[in-house]
Amino acid sequence: METGMLWYDDTKKELSEKVAHAVAYYQAKYGAAPTLCFVNPLMLRQSELMNGVQVRPARTVLVNHFWVGVGEAAPAQAPDPAKRKAGPRKKKMEVNA
Repeated sequence: METGMLWYDDTKKELSEKVAHAVAYYQAKYGAAPTLCFVNPLMLRQSELMNGVQVRPARTVLVNHFWVGVGEAAPAQAPDPAKRKAGPRKKKMEVNA
């Protein structure tokens, strides 16, 4: 995610409630649903899906802050070498010394 919205919430609510509030605000403000949220590792140890958003720990995010936005699309799957068409082969160049 290159751009997003930084959200601050230091209430005593559960993490999933905080994420839901940040997601709702993001949707209202930008008219699109976020897909990714980064939080401090002290708030979450491993990635989880909360409220339809992938929540991941990131050391660069401060405690009680939420970096919410749209994540990158999944990388394209590498082509299967067995299904690759055979093309012209390059000849090895021999060097005589």
